[in-house]
Amino acid sequence: MKPNYSSKKIGGYLLALFLILGFTTIASTRVQAQYRDRDDRYQRDRDYQRDRDYRRDRDRDRDYRNGRNYNYEAARQQGYSYGMNVGAADAQRGQSYNPQRSHYWKDASAGYNGSYGNRNQYRQVFRDAFEQGYRDGFQRYGGYGRGRNNGRIGRIWPW
Repeated sequence: MKPNYSSKKIGGYLLALFLILGFTTIASTRVQAQYRDRDDRYQRDRDYQRDRDYRRDRDRDRDYRNGRNYNYEAARQQGYSYGMNVGAADAQRGQSYNPQRSHYWKDASAGYNGSYGNRNQYRQVFRDAFEQGYRDGFQRYGGYGRGRNNGRIGRIWPW
């Protein structure tokens, strides 16, 4: 009876050994699958970001070639607003038409943020918009407040 008992004992050990090996094999393939899923997700995210950056650069290049540069929209808005206010104030004080006299025009970096791009291009767009706003403000409010010219504006164009 003893040999029969030891064969059962050995069989039990072998069964336990095979069960442990089976569980570790299944667990390791499951872990590998998780790593593979994570790597696939990382690859998809990287591809998405690369494609998004490519599309953004492509659209920016197209807009630049077509003369539309949306990066400097803030410069246009800031410049026009400051120009309108300064032009109106100069006209109401009876000063001559001269947008270059303003420190806003000289500095031309009001509202600039490094994310907008090249500072010199920002300044150029700001100055152009400032001059347009100055012209509009000077024409709109010229002569009011002091009764000069009976509300009319003479020739204000510098050219």
